[in-house]
Amino acid sequence: MKKLVCILIAFLFGVASLQAQSVKRLLKEADEDFAYGEYTAALPKYLNLIQHSQELDEEQKNHLLFRIGLCYLNTSNKDLALPYLKELYERRPDYKESLSFYLAQAYQYNHKFKEALFLYEQYLKTQEAQKNAERQRVVQKKILECNYGIQYMQDPMPVKIENIGPVINSRFPDYVPVISADESELIFTSRRDNTTGGGIDPTDGHYYEDIYVSYKKDGQWTTPEKLPPPINTNSHDACIALSPDGNTLFIYKSGQKGTGDIYMSRKKADGSWSEPVDLGKNINTKYREPSISITADGKTIYFSSDRPGGYGGLDIYRSHLQSDGTWGPAINLGSKINTPYDEDAPFIHDDSTLYFSSQGHTSMGGFDIFMSTYKNGAWTTPVNLGYPINTADDDIYFVLSADNKTGYYASAKEGGYGEKDIYTIKMPSLERIKKQNQNLKANIQVNLQKVELSSQKGLPPVVVLKGTVIDGLSGQKLQAKVELFNLNEDRLEDEFQTNNPLGVFESVMRAGQRYLITAEKEGYLFHSEYFEIPESQQYQVIERTIPLQPLRKGAKINLMVFFDFDKADLRPESIQELKRLVELLRHHPSLKLEIAGHTDAIGTEEKNLDLSNRRAQAVVDYIVENGIAPHRLKAVGYGESRPIASNDTEEGRQLNRRTECIVIDF
Repeated sequence: MKKLVCILIAFLFGVASLQAQSVKRLLKEADEDFAYGEYTAALPKYLNLIQHSQELDEEQKNHLLFRIGLCYLNTSNKDLALPYLKELYERRPDYKESLSFYLAQAYQYNHKFKEALFLYEQYLKTQEAQKNAERQRVVQKKILECNYGIQYMQDPMPVKIENIGPVINSRFPDYVPVISADESELIFTSRRDNTTGGGIDPTDGHYYEDIYVSYKKDGQWTTPEKLPPPINTNSHDACIALSPDGNTLFIYKSGQKGTGDIYMSRKKADGSWSEPVDLGKNINTKYREPSISITADGKTIYFSSDRPGGYGGLDIYRSHLQSDGTWGPAINLGSKINTPYDEDAPFIHDDSTLYFSSQGHTSMGGFDIFMSTYKNGAWTTPVNLGYPINTADDDIYFVLSADNKTGYYASAKEGGYGEKDIYTIKMPSLERIKKQNQNLKANIQVNLQKVELSSQKGLPPVVVLKGTVIDGLSGQKLQAKVELFNLNEDRLEDEFQTNNPLGVFESVMRAGQRYLITAEKEGYLFHSEYFEIPESQQYQVIERTIPLQPLRKGAKINLMVFFDFDKADLRPESIQELKRLVELLRHHPSLKLEIAGHTDAIGTEEKNLDLSNRRAQAVVDYIVENGIAPHRLKAVGYGESRPIASNDTEEGRQLNRRTECIVIDF
């Protein structure tokens, strides 16, 4: 028996040792991939390892969380970095100085711009940032992007964005849509497993690009067909433009001159395409020329290039067709269009309106789509197409139908069929786009002044608020509207719907500030809570469960109203709560309420009863002054007679000093 036990122990030890060796080997392979920048190869290995976290020590798990987050930030699914980096930040906010920088990016890609702003500011105070001037410039740019994003999301464009559907989109990346003027023909690029030659690009693990075509018949797109040679080859072949008449196709290929060149193919009488030809030395150089567009008359092209002599990165150029059929010298569109950052994917519409993507101007992150018009010999200031057309990630290769009503572009949105899908946009009016940009210009100056002031003073530590909204009777999680007010600055700080995941919300608060958080849902009394974060507060997570009381007779909530010591005058920070109470009464005309005032046991019973009466009446007076009939309200002071906690401690006395709202009739 002893021998059998020894053999069993040796076997189990051997299995454990083998598992440890397997984990160690896989981790080494993943780290090697990561070191060479092969993030798509490293990511599945890291994800496999994190599934076996019970076999990892604390530092190994932290390492995996960090690397998974960084891998996602270097793929087209950047938003997926957030849960991993956030978990690491909550476990070890001091893990690496750069952690706040990367977590800020993850928040930005998830359109949580306020949270991103806090962390970018926090990162600027680290030694790592202070020693790296280039990183400081990057962060300041991202702070600008977040401020633009906040403005765009406060005034979203009235557009409808739809996935073009599974006939066009596949489980593989599908992107760069180009259309004929009448929208009868759609040509796009895809990386499907039936690629010509069957090759896989070792740099990203996807199949080589091929060009596909689909036709609209009876309002429906036909099954895409891969264009045959000579259009598609064994290497990368990507469509980048189609002339309005559908007879000239522009293709991006790995050229002889360098990193990539633009080629042109003509449609033949039988519908096939001619051998693609190089656009010539004025267009293609030893540098990169990734995109192009052509005017309706076929005499002018707009293309992007990172050749020397520009304003920085990719710039947009123009070239005219010469009498001998070649393209003339490239002319830079100037500083009105081009910035020190990349400008790419030009699309010329009606020969005078230019759509393009830019990382500069007023981008909210990555490439945003902009529009400019050529008037009186000059380009107008580019305007951002706004949210949700533009997002915090790259929005690029936008084309527009001839009637200005439908836009096409590709995005890696959640819920698609593959990594990237093609989407359509029901476009807003040009007047609507211009109006938003005018408002942005005015609002952003005020916001940026606050950012600059915050940078000079230094930012207080961040406090993360995590909450769950539930039914106060059943405990079930609820979809509700949640708002966070900054009482110090008398403004709405954040707002969200608790629908994904159900009942859950999360926000960020700053130390040294006072906040009011309110949840509301149809059929329920609203619920508010007050937070005061001390100036010396370090990073922490505050968790709260908010129970909403179903609207019924006897239902009761505490009102977040404030009075000075021993007085019955409402303080200004009470107004947000009282406005909400007025709206509740307006929305439910039959609702009648008792406003009940309570005090602690400090002082005489007579004095406390009088004070509670006056405070309850002050609330009723405000509501009546704002249009609610007096007979629907009853003010009652209970003094110290109904405590809900011990009066022997300050915490208990604070709970007893309250103003309640009780449903009398409904």
